[in-house]
Amino acid sequence: MSNAAHNSKNLIYIMGASGVGKDSLLDYARNKLVSQSGLVFAHRYITRPVELNGENHIALSKDEFEHRDQAGCFAMTWGAHSNQYGIGIEIDQWLINGLTVIVNGSREYFGLAIEKYPELKPVLILASQETIRERLVKRARETDEQIERRLKRIRTVDYGSKNIVHTINNNGSLAAAGKQLCNHIRCR
Repeated sequence: MSNAAHNSKNLIYIMGASGVGKDSLLDYARNKLVSQSGLVFAHRYITRPVELNGENHIALSKDEFEHRDQAGCFAMTWGAHSNQYGIGIEIDQWLINGLTVIVNGSREYFGLAIEKYPELKPVLILASQETIRERLVKRARETDEQIERRLKRIRTVDYGSKNIVHTINNNGSLAAAGKQLCNHIRCR
């Protein structure tokens, strides 16, 4: 087991379905906790162009993503919605250095993530179907049919015996859910 795996109690793994507001909550927490010592937010590498009001990520072509993946540049990778997602191996060094690392993860990858980082602290962001539908429509990234497929998929994710240690309901104001996330990160 690597030193990073031993320090995985300092890894906070944020997950939730598209439209629950993960990116907004992570931006909120990043802005509120920017000066907190020992805390870093990992960015994701995604084979999707950067959008003006979208997720803060590094856009890679599919070829560049594959090249980096084969070169061992990612600690975690997964595919979803015709895109590839990766978290860089820099998080392992950050964990070894004793930093607390916040990652925007995947619900489907969660089982593999907890195998690799057995003490990670999972946080599941939830929202109602109506709220999610509203947000996905407003985001205007998918067709109505694609949105309905996403909503159906939300109901099919099975966490099995995995222990979700913390959930945040994000149906209300960003500030209310954001404060919950910040408090959870501070109290890790």
